[in-house]
Amino acid sequence: MPHHSRLSTFVLDCEVDDLTPHVEFWSRALGKAVKAADEDGDGRYAVLDTADDEPILLLQKVDHASRIHLDIEADDIDAEADRLEALGARRIGFVKRWWVMEAPSGHRFCVVRPQRETFGPHTNHWD
Repeated sequence: MPHHSRLSTFVLDCEVDDLTPHVEFWSRALGKAVKAADEDGDGRYAVLDTADDEPILLLQKVDHASRIHLDIEADDIDAEADRLEALGARRIGFVKRWWVMEAPSGHRFCVVRPQRETFGPHTNHWD
């Protein structure tokens, strides 16, 4: 099925009790202002301010070891997950509104719904 996708987000998974000091660290380390210190009001997500043509920088409080993963946004997440499976990835599970995937290399990543209004010039078109 034809669909579109692109690199969306670098997610800094943080195994911590309080995300706040880590948001401050990454903000200062990357020279990016804090756009949302508590995006969903539950203390689990924070967003740093990036330009429209840059990937989103999201900090996420998690229960597993700290790491960085990426998100791929797609206008059809099931079609994108199918495409990636055909390349050798595997589906780990569906969480809320996205697929958690694993690359053949063992890296985890997510396929998410569009995170920005338009896909823009860096969009991949898949048939």
